Amino acid sequence: MDEIVLDILEQLKSPKGLDDKRLAAVFRRHNKVLERGRRQYSKKRLLPYYLKIKETDPKLWVSWNIDENLEREFLKKLRVKPRRTASGVATITVITKPWRCSSNCLYCPNDLRMPKSYLSDEPACQRAERNYFDPYLQVSARLRTLIQMGHITDKIEMIVLGGTWSDYPEGYQLWFMTELYRALSDAGQDMSKHARERRRLYKAHDLSNDEDELREFVEVKQGLINRGLLNYNQAVDELYGSQSAWVQVSSQQTASFEELKYQQDRNETAKHRMVGLVIETRPDLISATSLTMLRHLGCTKIQMGVQSLNPRVLEYNNRSISVESIRSSFALLRIFGFKIHAHFMVNLYGSTASQDKLDYARFVNDADFIPDEVKLYPCALIEGTQLCLHYADKSWQPYSEEELVDVLVDNTLQTPPFVRISRMIRDFSAPDVLAGNKKTNLRQLVERTIEQSNEKIREIRYREISTTSLETDKLELEVLDYTSSNTKEYFLQWVTSDDQIAGFLRLSLPLLGFVAKNQEWLPVTPQDAMIREVHIYGKVAELQSIGEGAQHTGLGKQLIATACNIAREQGYKRLNVISSVGTREYYRSLGFEDGELYQQLPL
Repeated sequence: MDEIVLDILEQLKSPKGLDDKRLAAVFRRHNKVLERGRRQYSKKRLLPYYLKIKETDPKLWVSWNIDENLEREFLKKLRVKPRRTASGVATITVITKPWRCSSNCLYCPNDLRMPKSYLSDEPACQRAERNYFDPYLQVSARLRTLIQMGHITDKIEMIVLGGTWSDYPEGYQLWFMTELYRALSDAGQDMSKHARERRRLYKAHDLSNDEDELREFVEVKQGLINRGLLNYNQAVDELYGSQSAWVQVSSQQTASFEELKYQQDRNETAKHRMVGLVIETRPDLISATSLTMLRHLGCTKIQMGVQSLNPRVLEYNNRSISVESIRSSFALLRIFGFKIHAHFMVNLYGSTASQDKLDYARFVNDADFIPDEVKLYPCALIEGTQLCLHYADKSWQPYSEEELVDVLVDNTLQTPPFVRISRMIRDFSAPDVLAGNKKTNLRQLVERTIEQSNEKIREIRYREISTTSLETDKLELEVLDYTSSNTKEYFLQWVTSDDQIAGFLRLSLPLLGFVAKNQEWLPVTPQDAMIREVHIYGKVAELQSIGEGAQHTGLGKQLIATACNIAREQGYKRLNVISSVGTREYYRSLGFEDGELYQQLPL
């Protein structure tokens, strides 16, 4: 294997360099000399080998004579799926354990191996199950994979999914978050040792992570659910209740605020820092108390299921929320500084294509709502859901592909330039979808349709520079503004001449009347402005180094300086930022001081 490594290094050093075509030729040349039946050389095999040699055989690694610049080029050429970190950070998704859900939506999957609304075939769910739903083990496994794929993992956005976060006990929430920070800060030999100890613990309690055994574990009760004879919560109580090994393990899944704080402090200067933390909940569970708790956990973004703004559709689909609770949650999240990532579904039972268009247009343009990010996807029929009855009597039918694309095209065109459509499908496997969209390239179909019509897509994700290199001196700073129900919002974006976006900042100026009226329970004063998000795109750059894209080129500092000027001119005396644990050091370097919930800069 070292022969091909040396060949690639020599090619990188040569005057011609090593483009993708020449790299492919290197692989072909070395694969030809392999004996029949042996595995071929590939990026997927070569990177783990290189990293293993660097860690375990320093003598051989030194003989390769690799300096920092050469290694950067080597890893860049062998990186697998480079778009994984094109948004500026490496993302790790972790799943909480199966648990009772305080809602029972018509379309929601009831897979007893998973928390409510998730299916065991989804990639992140498979990883969670293999790792006993343990946060430390999930992070350990995903981090190792990303590193072996050649990705830089200094900056991590952690996404915690699994039904409704607020339904879990406080002790479990504290433990789960503590272990996420611990895993990132341990990363290395400590992580491997701790992961082995953790696995031994679960095996000692006779917990299985074998797929066949887990399928058998839930089989009988899953059958009852699929026939409508049992509901999810009843089955979860019986499977994971008082007599099971899960209860013994759960008794150890608890932590204190002191333990959490210790691990957060460690992570501030760790090699792998948490620069974003996302949890998933429902609008009716958003309150000043719950958001204060989430800030202490280090959370910076909230994912929540809205699905529809039509009261009749919400009722038909057993959504235990009202439009008023949705409206209230948006106001609370904004005033607390959180990024708002809302889920919105089309083709719900009781809705129509024309209603979906009107409903979504209101969702992204009405001052009472306007999310920062949207997970926009069609309703799909999954076995074991109550929706199956309506499909059987034909009171619900999936849109045809033409109808669905037409709706999503309209939705996309309605989306303002300061809103990001993160996804257009759920990560369900085709066999799990009994009826509805099964195409994984749905988003590409929608975007291609729009491009052919010569309409302009303005939403953020379509305009991201991704893996494209750029000249920062050719960027222009644009300032867009809009008004929400309780704030004046400024969206500052660095854009290219063809409207690609290289970075942005969200500045919230709370309306003074709203703050004065609710001062008793608000975390801000009438004189406080708020930075809710700063994001610079491009290939991930290592901390304290220069990347290939826009990261670490001063664009973020210029955005913050402009935000300071806007807030100061509007009469605000202090600027808060909803920083994550891993970005505290950065904001301190800019003069921000630590507060209870935010870092703060006098204006």
